[in-house]
Amino acid sequence: MSETSFDVIVIGSGPGGYVTAIRASQLGFKTAIIEKADLGGVCLNWGCIPTKALLRSAEVFHNMQHAENYGLSAEPSYDLAKIVKRSRNIAGQLSAGIKHLMKKNKITVIPGFASMTPGKPAPTVHVDGKSYTSKHVILAPGARARTIPQAGLEPDGKYIWTAREAMTPDTIPDKLLVIGSGAIGMEFASFFSAFGADTTVVEMVDRILPAEDEEISKMARKAFEKRGLTIKTKTQVKSVKPGAKGVTATLTTNGKDETHEFDRVILAIGIVGNTENMGLEKLGVKVERSFIQVDDFSFTGVPGLYAIGDVTTPPWLAHKASHEGIICIEKIAGGNPHPLNANAIPGCTYCHPQIASVGHTEAQAKDAGYDVKVGRFPYVGNGKAIALGEPEGLVKTVFDAKTGELLGAHMIGAEVTELIQGYTIAQKLETTEHELMETVFPHPTLSEMMHEAVLDAYGRTIHF
Repeated sequence: MSETSFDVIVIGSGPGGYVTAIRASQLGFKTAIIEKADLGGVCLNWGCIPTKALLRSAEVFHNMQHAENYGLSAEPSYDLAKIVKRSRNIAGQLSAGIKHLMKKNKITVIPGFASMTPGKPAPTVHVDGKSYTSKHVILAPGARARTIPQAGLEPDGKYIWTAREAMTPDTIPDKLLVIGSGAIGMEFASFFSAFGADTTVVEMVDRILPAEDEEISKMARKAFEKRGLTIKTKTQVKSVKPGAKGVTATLTTNGKDETHEFDRVILAIGIVGNTENMGLEKLGVKVERSFIQVDDFSFTGVPGLYAIGDVTTPPWLAHKASHEGIICIEKIAGGNPHPLNANAIPGCTYCHPQIASVGHTEAQAKDAGYDVKVGRFPYVGNGKAIALGEPEGLVKTVFDAKTGELLGAHMIGAEVTELIQGYTIAQKLETTEHELMETVFPHPTLSEMMHEAVLDAYGRTIHF
């Protein structure tokens, strides 16, 4: 093959794109990856990883402020510039790591913005005036923050931020408005409030973290309000008007308008797929509300063209994109992978307290017609949680009363983002309550609560 001809071209190098490219190379395909910015995409450079670095700084600072609870003394202070620098350095380190992985796997990296025109056996790809051909093209261009310009909800780089601007703040605002209470909104609310920002979170529906189990959502709200956050549900942002030193926001709750002054606003109201200017319309790709429609194996319906990750169907999560890409390329290679089960993908929110879940919520399970058994175990009943100084939290399990199938698990508290994978594996192995009850969990650990929450669903809990 020539330098412009490949077996597989992947457009976008986020967790969907670069993982797919590596697996394609492992399967023997001559592979190229195209990236218009930094390798690693939004996730490694401006999303998942740098935000976790920021949140770690917030967590350490919070613990320092409560040093007396551990028999220690401290006079905590912070340097915002150094906090941001640490986050950016970590992002840079990981982006460099992706560059190494591309070289190690003999993947050609093509910098620039990709567009496509009809071709055979797959669309022809164009980057900076140069054309590339391949047998298969996999789109992984990702997504960006949704804005609402008509309400003034559009980033100005100064007072109105998306997650990108919020990751490199020039100041901790005295008064902060976060619009949207999903994972991104609550993570930034948690970060800025930890450093003293008077933070207000606005959510259109009747509860925060609306994708989570309602019981977990209520506990999260209580925990956030205890830490000083103001939360306004059933509230819309009617308008945001920048001024000399901040913004004036008009909020509408139950038809009643209130006007408030804020120093900064963070938009966390969803995402928009990056589908523009790529030639998708001429290719006949079906795009609905900026998201590409695909089948169970990421095929777009256009010969040789596939799409994965945030530019397709939810959940819009990095690990979903990676797994989706592997399924796609293994299907292309003639394998027989199982289609992605969206309901078995865990979700994690890294605020304080952490939140994690997988599978059906209690309400979803009931709506689906299941007769359910529900188990709960509180953090206050766990010795390790108390020893950590983290006695607030809950582990909740939802089982099919008829078969013992684990339908869902929902958690709030310290390190639940690490614990949830145990339930994810259990679901994948089609484990019932019997196997989970018979499993030996180490002591003293937070994971014991996972065991107890199963026991509780069947009236057998020991420690509470």
